Amino acid sequence: MRGMKRLPLPPRRRLLAVAVLVVALAAAAGWLVLRGDGGDTAKWVTGKAVRGDIEDTTTALGTLQPLNYVDVGTQVSGQLRRILVEIGDTVKEGQPLAEIDPTIYGTRVDAGRAQLTGLRAQLAEKQAQQVLASEQFARQERMLKANATSQDAYQSANAAAKTAQAQVAQLRAQIAQIESQLKGDEANLGYTRIYAPIAGTVVSQPARQGQTLNATQQAPTIVRIADLATMTVWTQVSEADVTRLKIGQKVYFTTLGQPDRRRYGTLRQILPTPEVINNVVLYDALFDVANPDGDLGIQMSAQVFFVHAEAREAVLVPVSALTVARGGKGKGKEAGNALLVLKDGTSERRPVTVGVRNRVQAEIVSGLDEGEEVAIAARVPEARKAAPGASPTQRPRI
Repeated sequence: MRGMKRLPLPPRRRLLAVAVLVVALAAAAGWLVLRGDGGDTAKWVTGKAVRGDIEDTTTALGTLQPLNYVDVGTQVSGQLRRILVEIGDTVKEGQPLAEIDPTIYGTRVDAGRAQLTGLRAQLAEKQAQQVLASEQFARQERMLKANATSQDAYQSANAAAKTAQAQVAQLRAQIAQIESQLKGDEANLGYTRIYAPIAGTVVSQPARQGQTLNATQQAPTIVRIADLATMTVWTQVSEADVTRLKIGQKVYFTTLGQPDRRRYGTLRQILPTPEVINNVVLYDALFDVANPDGDLGIQMSAQVFFVHAEAREAVLVPVSALTVARGGKGKGKEAGNALLVLKDGTSERRPVTVGVRNRVQAEIVSGLDEGEEVAIAARVPEARKAAPGASPTQRPRI
């Protein structure tokens, strides 16, 4: 009726109305946040698809060694009279490196040559006697046919000719023996001068000038020469990763001194016998790398990356985005994956084709464009962020 005033609600009914309104608003907000596809994007932590490079690699540690090196030793014993090079020197093939005292070996050569000269003189004498004995025997043979000599004289001449012939043969054998010994003595004399077998750099010098070397049981090392133009990276790979390696695959490494410079090579060899360190089985994987600048040194540490797959200028998303659309179950196959793409406040489950992936990123071959936003994780509600043991929010009492 006109002119009548509306009576105010009792306090109890007014409180009930407010409570009903609060619950309704909370339910509506919860439905908007928690509903599925097409729901509010506030439910997700998102990231954008970017363009970049991606690699699937196995990482290991390695050590650099020269590809070619030689431990130069001595084949004869004696005092090391001179060392003609120092550590760090660059040497050419055939360059003199050191000298052993040649006195003993020189006297043996001189004695052998003198003995050889004497035997050759004896041979010349015996050869002359052989000629004379042969002529005397021939004369006795003619005289015997003419009955002009006795049988005894003929036989004596024959024996003398054969004896002279045997003596000549014996001296020739002795000469051959002495010549052989002389060749060995001359070789030992030559071994007292030590030459570089390859071109390279002197990287170590275990022996010292004046030291007496004993080569009876093994050849003592005087210097080590290494060709530093090509280095080999010795990489230790765990048994869990070595099965992924293939001979000929691409590999690169960085060093501590040049962490931003990649040096590339090709896997050359995997040694079949592993090394066990602290119950960990490690296999040696080897590859070579050129060292034209000489900045790679022996025993340098290398961070090695064996490349299994790679892509350049690809569309990339965080790898966690592949599990969001599947509820976090499994890794799936390379094709037939899906992403939860968010646009204009709504989410869309979109099939994509996945290419190269690693532990951080995944390549999207088709189904997604650069710059599109994808869900990478579910956002944790504020109520779940409360500390463990905190009392839940109480509903208003009516």
